[in-house]
Amino acid sequence: MDKPKLIKLSDGNAIPQLGLGVWQADNHQVVNAIHHALDTGYRLFDTAAIYHNEEGVGKALKQTTVPRDELFITTKLWNNDQTHARGAVLESLQRLKLDYIDLYLMHWPVPSRELYIEAWKQMIILQKEGLVKSIGVCNFKEEHLERIITETGVTPVINQIEIHPLMQQAPLRAWNTTHNIVTESWSPLAQGGKGVFNQQIIQRLAEKYHKTPAQIVLRWHLDSGLVVIPKSVTPSRIEENFHIFDFKLEKEEVAEITMLDQKKRLGPDPDIFVDI
Repeated sequence: MDKPKLIKLSDGNAIPQLGLGVWQADNHQVVNAIHHALDTGYRLFDTAAIYHNEEGVGKALKQTTVPRDELFITTKLWNNDQTHARGAVLESLQRLKLDYIDLYLMHWPVPSRELYIEAWKQMIILQKEGLVKSIGVCNFKEEHLERIITETGVTPVINQIEIHPLMQQAPLRAWNTTHNIVTESWSPLAQGGKGVFNQQIIQRLAEKYHKTPAQIVLRWHLDSGLVVIPKSVTPSRIEENFHIFDFKLEKEEVAEITMLDQKKRLGPDPDIFVDI
C-alpha cells in the first residue's frame, strides 16, 4: 500500500506528510472516521481541545490494533488555556487515552493578550517532561514566531497555517523554511473547493491524471513540500484524499496552480482573532 512519506522535524521526530483532520466532527462521527482512515492507511490524526472530539479520537485509538509508535497524534492548546498549559495537556491526554502526544500546537497567538510567550515557555517544559514529543504553533505570523524564538531560544517544529490555492502565504512559508520550521496546511481544499475546483488548471490536470479536483489540490500541497490534513468523515472521501501517491505533478503544473493565489483568507486573521 502506498503511504505518505515522513517529514523530518527539527527536533529529530518525523511526521507523516498526509493526515486526517477532524475539525467539526463530533465524538460519534470521529470514531467511525478514524477507524476507516486507519484501514485506508492514515497514521496522522489532527484534533484540538476546542474541537470537543478528543474523547472520540481516544476511543477510536484505544480500539485499534495499530501499534502506538506507528501513530502520530496532534492536539492543540486553546486560547483560554495559555496560562495553564500543563493542566490543559493533562486533560487532553486523559480524553485521548494516551500517555503522550506526538505534536502539541499552540492554536492561536492571540497577540492582544500577550500570553503566547509564557504559554510557549510552558510547552517547552511539557516537552522536557515527555508529555509531548514535539511542540509547534498554529496561525503564527513572522513577528509572533520571531518573538517566541528570540525570548526562549526554542523554535517551533511546525507552523500550521491556512493554505490552499487561493491563500498560499508564500512569504510566511519561506520564513518558516529559513528557520527550519515545517509548514502544515489547514483548510487545504479551501473549505470544500470554493472557487478552486472549477479553475481551468485544476480541471485540466484532473482530466490528465484521471483524478478528482480535490486529489489534484492535495497533490499540489505534497509537491510543494507541505504537510496536509484534509478533513472528512465520509468514507469515500477519506479514501479519495489518501489515494494520491500514484502520481506527481510536474514542476510547471505546480507553478501554474501557484499562480492562482489571491491571498484570499477564509479563516480568521491571527492578528485580531481572540475568541477565548
